[in-house]
Amino acid sequence: MKISIKLAVVAIVAFGSTGLGHAQQATKSKSAPPPAETPSANAPPPPGWAARCTSASRNAPPECAMEQTAVLTKTGQLIVLVNIRVPNDTRTPVALVQLPLGLNLPGGAKFQIDDGKPTDLQIQTCEARGCYAGTPIAPELLAVLKSGKQLKVSFQNLGKETITIPMPLTDFAAAYDKIK
Repeated sequence: MKISIKLAVVAIVAFGSTGLGHAQQATKSKSAPPPAETPSANAPPPPGWAARCTSASRNAPPECAMEQTAVLTKTGQLIVLVNIRVPNDTRTPVALVQLPLGLNLPGGAKFQIDDGKPTDLQIQTCEARGCYAGTPIAPELLAVLKSGKQLKVSFQNLGKETITIPMPLTDFAAAYDKIK
């Protein structure tokens, strides 16, 4: 729940909102602050890394991937999608990161695990669903992902403000074991 609330604030800062001025005026005119969202005791845990395998045909070897997404709670808008796959030909894991539109493209994007050194991701292309960056995952980076607690994906908006999206790594190692 904390991530969702943070993401909602990040998205407004990152991408702006035509109704933001109106929302601020509406809040100012009320005498009491709006009620805060409280997590329910029965709420499901936040989604983690999902692993899946597909095959082009019965005789073709399966290609496996795992992914995690960060979406805005209220609108369902995708902010970040991290997909990691292990191609059958190279067996070297590759990350594909989908980012929202409205980025400072020369700023690129970054991966950072916990408080470690950031890994630069070059944005390769954009289309109607978002912008994409990809990189092979070196064995050292894979080891840190498996043992880490949090992956931070950061990028800049058009105002050159850095936006950081935290993604838990708690079930990363188990999901990776399913796809390798």
